[in-house]
Amino acid sequence: MNSKTQVLNGGVFTDDRGRIRFVNDFDFKNVKRFYQVENHRQGYIRAWHGHVNEGKYVYVAKGSALIGAVPMDDKDAEPQKFIISEHNPKVLWIPPNHANGFKNLEEDTRIIFFSTSTLEESKGDDIRFPYDQWNIWEEDYR
Repeated sequence: MNSKTQVLNGGVFTDDRGRIRFVNDFDFKNVKRFYQVENHRQGYIRAWHGHVNEGKYVYVAKGSALIGAVPMDDKDAEPQKFIISEHNPKVLWIPPNHANGFKNLEEDTRIIFFSTSTLEESKGDDIRFPYDQWNIWEEDYR
């Protein structure tokens, strides 16, 4: 993948047997591990967490989430905001040298992170910021 965030679009197929969600352009060749995150309540913010060397792919398996990504080496950069939902499957690529965070928008939202680093590699490359370092969490009422 490249050094910019990228969204891989997927789809949903439904027939009389049920539903299939897919993102056929997602290639697992750089993935070394994965983990699933569920917040204990709706609207909870987990942010900001970054890595210089590690990249992440993000997939929302259930529910929906507001996900932010921002380059860590540009203090003036505007964070990018992505709404990802089980109803419109996507995989979001967050490249190395980016901080990321998320807020679940529904109860029981489940987010799967696919990492390009092993757990040991990741531990030595872990950078944390306050949740409001880049405050994208306010809702836009329309």
